[in-house]
Amino acid sequence: MSTGELARALRSWRERVRPADVGLPDVGVRRTAGLRREELSAIAQISVDYLVRLEQGRARNPSAQVLAALARALRLSTGERDLLYRAAGAQPPAAGVVPRHIGPGTARIVDRLTDTPVAVFTASWDLIHANPLWTALLGVAEAASPRARNLVWRHFTGLANPVVYTAEEHDRFGRGLVGDLRGAMASYPDDRGLAALVAELRATSPAFAERWDDFAVPPRSPERKTIHSPAVGLVTLDCDVLATLDSDLRIIVYTARPHTEDAGKLDLLRVTGHHGAVGGR
Repeated sequence: MSTGELARALRSWRERVRPADVGLPDVGVRRTAGLRREELSAIAQISVDYLVRLEQGRARNPSAQVLAALARALRLSTGERDLLYRAAGAQPPAAGVVPRHIGPGTARIVDRLTDTPVAVFTASWDLIHANPLWTALLGVAEAASPRARNLVWRHFTGLANPVVYTAEEHDRFGRGLVGDLRGAMASYPDDRGLAALVAELRATSPAFAERWDDFAVPPRSPERKTIHSPAVGLVTLDCDVLATLDSDLRIIVYTARPHTEDAGKLDLLRVTGHHGAVGGR
């Protein structure tokens, strides 16, 4: 594809995504049925000016991070995502690396779970999406680096985490994370970033190194988490992990048991919360 064809493809994909598809209200007069540039830029977290330049063929060589964000925001299929990368002169993600693409079906599920905290993690526990209620509940400062967005790194290096653990719970959860990471290494042997993460954790955290060397893969089960939320104080919620079959993504969903004080706190958060930044699990 030429730069002009990339620009036309981006406009075509934007115009086919309706506001309701991404959980936005359809208000005001629209020249097309699709998203406005301002809406797409907000979802993809890139500037409107840069999006305009991409759609006008005036911007070249967008980064892999920008392409991944656009693919998620535009609800592209895997084939369309690969087309986007190639059109931009970039290599699509290889089969042997941890998938980071949120496909259209997964995106629709996440978009419809607006009344409960939801986040999406990769198989190596990198946070790639968090909805506003998750952000409001956890209230952890937005991660400035990829490492700080990785749940295993946060757990074993002592970064801030609003989840309240006993010593036994902390150890059990850590062992589960190490087992998950070992499974990811087996499934994605060509992922250099994953290999680097494991090497850095082994060098940084004696606890991680010890658990990594025992080769245990403990069973996982649904859990209840107590969170010290800056918005509503202590709240205890059910934590369920939903796995996608095609990309090994983990959708984490927090729910409150009906007619409890915790349910009331979550209701309060829905009204007052939607602010803050993404955090851990």
